[in-house]
Amino acid sequence: MSDLRTSTADTTAAQAPTETITGAASLVRSLEAADVDVVFGIPGGAILPAYDPLLDSDKVRHILVRHEQGAGHAAEGYAAATGRVGVCMATSGPGATNLVTAIADAHMDSVPMVAITGQVSSAAIGTDAFQEADITGMTMPVTKHNYLVTDPDDIPRVVAEAFHLASTGRPGPVLVDISKDALQAQTTFRWPERIDLPGYRPVTRPHGKRIREAAQLLASASRPVLYVGGGVIRAEASDVLAKLVDASGAPAVTTLMARGALPDSHPANLGMPGMHGTVAAVSALQKADLIVALGARFDDRVTGRLDSFAPGATIVHADIDPAEIGKNRFADVPIVGDAREVITELLAALEADHPVAARADLAPWWAQLDDLRGRYPMGYDEAEDGSLSPQYVIERLGALSGPDAIFASGVGQHQMWAAQFIRYEKPNTWLNSGGLGTMGYAVPAAMGAKVGMPGTTVWAVDGDGCFQMTNQELATCAINNIPIKVAVINNSSLGMVRQWQTLFYGSRYSNTDLGSHRKGGRELGDEAVRIPDFVKLADAYGCEGLRCDSATDVDATIEKALAINDRPVVVDFVVHRDAMVWPMVAAGVSNDDIQVARGIAPTWDREE
Repeated sequence: MSDLRTSTADTTAAQAPTETITGAASLVRSLEAADVDVVFGIPGGAILPAYDPLLDSDKVRHILVRHEQGAGHAAEGYAAATGRVGVCMATSGPGATNLVTAIADAHMDSVPMVAITGQVSSAAIGTDAFQEADITGMTMPVTKHNYLVTDPDDIPRVVAEAFHLASTGRPGPVLVDISKDALQAQTTFRWPERIDLPGYRPVTRPHGKRIREAAQLLASASRPVLYVGGGVIRAEASDVLAKLVDASGAPAVTTLMARGALPDSHPANLGMPGMHGTVAAVSALQKADLIVALGARFDDRVTGRLDSFAPGATIVHADIDPAEIGKNRFADVPIVGDAREVITELLAALEADHPVAARADLAPWWAQLDDLRGRYPMGYDEAEDGSLSPQYVIERLGALSGPDAIFASGVGQHQMWAAQFIRYEKPNTWLNSGGLGTMGYAVPAAMGAKVGMPGTTVWAVDGDGCFQMTNQELATCAINNIPIKVAVINNSSLGMVRQWQTLFYGSRYSNTDLGSHRKGGRELGDEAVRIPDFVKLADAYGCEGLRCDSATDVDATIEKALAINDRPVVVDFVVHRDAMVWPMVAAGVSNDDIQVARGIAPTWDREE
């Protein structure tokens, strides 16, 4: 929800005769007026008054999760898949603090979310009462805004403001902390007819002069690149982005948060830039004479060593958040505005003022980039011992599931492989924890996405380490008929950490062996030891459990999982434990030092 729309609920609430209700009932009515259809949460003492009227709502579905962090990530997944505001709820103290990771994750990735928490009664605040925690103080750095509500009359206004703040400007999480006595007290429900937030006026329409400057630079640059970030997806601007790419003839790179913003099948899409990006994408940014950044923030995983990033490029930086512009890289042409409006106006200015015949010839630039694409395609080596390659599993997962499927990933090697080897043709089909890098994101985020998009196939692509952090939400999925599919890329390790230990710590594997599959031990000879056994775990949670450890069985296993839609499915893909993510730019070094494999650097220019 991008604004406060006047719905039937809004009108009815505004015109209904005044009646006295509890603050808790006012909260539920406020959620209904804000068009909320689902809340992920767990009850507890301080929030319990809200759960009683929630039982009577025929508009708001509550899904009882197994851990508050799961509620937060589910709200994120719902929001990222649907574009609506996700909602989670928890009680005071540990319930609220368990939400903090998900709130911080939503803040880093600009996910619209409202978190509602109960708080101890107002008279007890500050006394170290049972289950008291200063959750507004704790979350202040990682929320767009937060509220402590102690007056029940304020509940409708605060909820309305929270949804407005979460969904407008740069989206993000808003926390609403409500004291127990405010929930229990009597009040009257009055939904605000308008939102009045002095000082909060997000600039959405870009400055015309800046747009014309950007259009001039784009028309005259010999080596332009469109650097596309997640803000394009949040702004629902993928359609106009494709038009700009076609009109400008410029290559585009799509960041980890922007996979799907431009179809991977588009000939101008060079793929993902950064630490594990394609050689062509990394090279394009390094050698560009113009970078047009759209909803991107020049983060360290894209730039590498900042002082060596794109040394010859003029920078056009467009973002809805003025604080991002110039934060990491000086912007020659700063543009504050909504990505959709920026791209629309930039396209119009380019076409109106700069005929194609008068623009720079990009043929030499494209010849250079196509040469790199041809010589350094995304690929991988099969394991010498014949074990299953994780890249192959993920590649087939994408091919067999189709372009409409949604993939929610954990964090680590499997995340990078899912970004590299699944072809994304549509926005909102790739969900991941890009900024915070939260292990345990995948399963609850997939759950939220499936709730929001029930007719769509939703996969959680998880590592065996990530999966063990939040797999209790399989119970939530099984009980609530949320048939997600989970691909566990099981290399019996904390894979990305193991890769760094191999490359930078002399193969000294300190505390990265998870033991989720290995041979021998405990006097079992060659029998596999699985702690835990993910197939048995799936069965214990009421899910279908499958296992695959051979390339010849991959397609049949995936197809069997795709055919099961009446319960969640967990597939344990037992893969080669020493597979690595390539290409790679090591942390803290220049993008010029990218390696396509261990000890192998690309040859940037070839003499003809």
